[in-house]
Amino acid sequence: MKILIVNGPNLNLLGTREPEIYGTVSMEDYLETLETQFSSFELDYYQSNIEGEIINRLQKDNFDALVINPGAFTHYSYAIADCLKNIQKPKVEVHISNIYKREEFRQKSVTAANSDAVLSGFGMDGYRLAILSLSKF
Repeated sequence: MKILIVNGPNLNLLGTREPEIYGTVSMEDYLETLETQFSSFELDYYQSNIEGEIINRLQKDNFDALVINPGAFTHYSYAIADCLKNIQKPKVEVHISNIYKREEFRQKSVTAANSDAVLSGFGMDGYRLAILSLSKF
């Protein structure tokens, strides 16, 4: 199974960005852990700060399942929401922090309705939990 992991804006700064919220582990380091734990899967990682680039990557359609952390696009990108709606593959939305304990504008996800599940507040472990859930499909 090929699982695509997509991160949105500013998530390229994981490990240094607001460590009290996002932790001190970079996504690249965490990917090594995931690749070891899920060696029977092919994990493909993509990150962009640009909405259209994320949509273009999703529309390549060369994966079996999706883990997506849209970052700030979660709260206002109807374009990414529409793209997710057209993906007929298992998909899980992940948020490192608990978005419901944050600022009011972060408490609404316009993309979540087009995912099969949402994980929020498990830290980086949310990615592992998402892959684990996708492995059951």
